[in-house]
Amino acid sequence: MDSVVAERRLRTISRHLSPLSDDFASSQLGANPTAGEFASVQGYSVVLPEKLHTGKWNVYRSARSPLKLIDRFPNLPEVGTLHDNFESAVERFRDYRYLGTRLRPDGTVGEYKWMTYGEASTSRSAIGSGLIYHGIPQGSSIGLYFINRPEWIIVDHACSAYSYVSVPLYDTLGPDAVEFIVNHASVQVIFCVPQTLSILLSFVSKLLSVRLIVVVGGVDENMPPLQSTNGIEVVAFSKLQSEGQKTLQPFRPPKPDDIATICYTSGTTGTPKGVVLTHSSLIANVAGSSFSVDFGPSDVYISYLPLAHIYERVNQIGLVHYGVAVGFYQGDNLKLIDDLAVLRPTLFASVPRLYNRIYAGIINAVKESGGMKERLFNAAYNSKRKAVLNGKSPSPIWDRLVFNKIKEKLGGRVRFMSSGASPLSPDVMEFLRICFGCEILEGYGMTETSCVISVMDIGDKLIGHVGSPNPSIEIKLVDVPEMNYTSDDVPYPRGEICVRGHSVFRGYYKDEVQTREVIDEDGWLHTGDIGLWLPGGRLKIIDRKKNIFKLAQGEYIAPEKIENVYAKCKFVAQCFVYGDSFNSALVAVVCVEPEVFKSWAASQGIKYDDLGQLVKDPRARAAVLAEMDEVGKEAQLRGFEYVKAVTLVLEPFTLENGLLTPTFKIKRPQAKAYFAKEIADMYAQLSFSSEAI
Repeated sequence: MDSVVAERRLRTISRHLSPLSDDFASSQLGANPTAGEFASVQGYSVVLPEKLHTGKWNVYRSARSPLKLIDRFPNLPEVGTLHDNFESAVERFRDYRYLGTRLRPDGTVGEYKWMTYGEASTSRSAIGSGLIYHGIPQGSSIGLYFINRPEWIIVDHACSAYSYVSVPLYDTLGPDAVEFIVNHASVQVIFCVPQTLSILLSFVSKLLSVRLIVVVGGVDENMPPLQSTNGIEVVAFSKLQSEGQKTLQPFRPPKPDDIATICYTSGTTGTPKGVVLTHSSLIANVAGSSFSVDFGPSDVYISYLPLAHIYERVNQIGLVHYGVAVGFYQGDNLKLIDDLAVLRPTLFASVPRLYNRIYAGIINAVKESGGMKERLFNAAYNSKRKAVLNGKSPSPIWDRLVFNKIKEKLGGRVRFMSSGASPLSPDVMEFLRICFGCEILEGYGMTETSCVISVMDIGDKLIGHVGSPNPSIEIKLVDVPEMNYTSDDVPYPRGEICVRGHSVFRGYYKDEVQTREVIDEDGWLHTGDIGLWLPGGRLKIIDRKKNIFKLAQGEYIAPEKIENVYAKCKFVAQCFVYGDSFNSALVAVVCVEPEVFKSWAASQGIKYDDLGQLVKDPRARAAVLAEMDEVGKEAQLRGFEYVKAVTLVLEPFTLENGLLTPTFKIKRPQAKAYFAKEIADMYAQLSFSSEAI
């Protein structure tokens, strides 16, 4: 009897199965509503069985669309490509402000000057036609080698309209990586600015595929001459636009499955990898994210996060869909506060690095003010926090007396904030929510998933997680036995985060081997991140599978997790945790916060000639290590995860000294080599210490 029931159940479910593309071997639940009886709802997510025969329920989808993974905007299902998305926006928002800049052609800075959606459309058509005028064939790769400005967006729209493939070139990657990417992707045209043109000319003879260089912000008379043997023409952006306007060509619209862009990720080792993203995958990701937000033409956004990164790139696709006005920063991070004051955005996207600075700046200002001002801030903060936690509306008096001044730091009008790229401390998240009084969502994603994998849901008051799955994908956790993470863990399932669905990339460009390393035979992308499912179907990132190593006693270490813990230490600006299988303890190189360090020395009555002398003082090392131990206890680090020795340094880890990737992750092999002497000295000290287990 049981076998008959089981067979009937399988037949019933099979009616709701629709085959996936050839890229995937398994099936997914289709859209028939009666399949809902086979989904277990858990708040913001639903849980489904991965394989019907095994009966294990471990696949999570968004509760907003449990039966069908989203691949189009529900309100605009005809939008299947980036070109469709922009054309739809031009039709709906033609005369609304779109792209704004403070930079004038002569290099001076003034008020924001705006281009409408309609004007951007005209410029886009001219640039695309100009490329055809120069004989650039459809499907060619087009490089963008400059930081955020309106022309970047226009060139990207031109690529979409005329079926070219855009290839962002990080301005921070350095000449070697740029040369590699240009040749690897067979880039035929490079858009640059005068500063990056001079870099290109230094190795132009090695750029084998380039036919045309277009200089943004330059004029023809200032074009440096190229040797005719190179066969590369150099023109100004304005000239290309003029040539295109005189020879306008009809659009050559792409298909949804055509490649939209190849985004090269730097990685911590080896050469950059080209992530191949189609129009359909990008549209699916943004469409899935559209469930969480409600923007419109009255909104204003400031663009300063690198357009070469997927976070800002996908933000721009979403902003177009809603007709938002996008103002660009001057190009100098030190002047961002000034740009915010002039633009007064309503939408603000950032990364923990900047949010941590805002947090630290406010906290330090409050402490330095002392007396009545400090007591007033604490009273306002505690009162508002209590109201928010109890689901009540806080008294408006606190905003008028205290928080409106803080809001002015971002222009005074921000109503929505997002955080991505790396984990945001729950303490900082709560602080920002209370001080700015607006919706702040933290998301999790990667270039290989067209950006967003999961994001907090509007109205969710719980913090310390990255929300529910993007409706365009599904998530499962896979056991990592060597790290003692399993999907059967109690109280919460834990494992490596794996993703499948419409937003997942096609593969690494010209690299089938590395593609197969991350996408398995069932179509699951293995992210390398370790997560757990909190109640309500919320995902929490807890660890990193990559970069793990063994200590001498056999314990596995995930250094990035430990570095994130120590980042909360007041002395620590940056931290590099090191260990290996020859030693039983961890050591760390800590770049100190200079001002905090000076204040500590003053409080201890320690005299010193300069900070270089102070970082070598044993008392300083002991104080930092003690503070790190306290932070470690609060985070419940295991005994072998505590750092046993530190070296203090003043020089930050930067792109320039080769210790950081362009996404500000530590390059571990390079850091190991850079600090080889310091690491050896620390282990030599520990060899005489009983603390070395």
